[in-house]
Amino acid sequence: MGKTPITAPVRRTASSFSVRPDVPVPPSLRNIYKELAADVNFLPPKHGCLNEWAQQGVLLLNCVLTVEESLAASHKGKGWEKFTDSVVNQLNDETKNTVFVLWGNYAQKKGEMIDRQRHLVLQSPHPSPLSASRGFYGNHHFTKSNEYLRRHDKTAIDWQLSG
Repeated sequence: MGKTPITAPVRRTASSFSVRPDVPVPPSLRNIYKELAADVNFLPPKHGCLNEWAQQGVLLLNCVLTVEESLAASHKGKGWEKFTDSVVNQLNDETKNTVFVLWGNYAQKKGEMIDRQRHLVLQSPHPSPLSASRGFYGNHHFTKSNEYLRRHDKTAIDWQLSG
């Protein structure tokens, strides 16, 4: 017996950095908006909901997917890393000309498993207020991503968010 295909529409939602529209924009996302404004003339919305990016195929993935409130890295080493390694490996193996953007040292360790002959890997410090001024600002990752996608006959990302 074969696999039954999923026929219901899949609703993509953004994860890392994204918040519900009624939640204030977090500091790291404010810094992402600042870099976008400098890089691609982005007009920052009043919200932090990134679902429009997800609908275009942007996957925002933290290395660890949960945390106790106000306790950074509190769930590090609890198993999420195996899951996120699997996601990165599957994208690496099953796609071609994918852009991997690795912000921060922890994310950059995932870059070791990415085939840089098949994909573009962009790295910089994390957009956190603690590190953004050490190389996140001015990285031009949004322009570089779209240039690479166009060069490989893929649709560029419209980074502008409504609202």
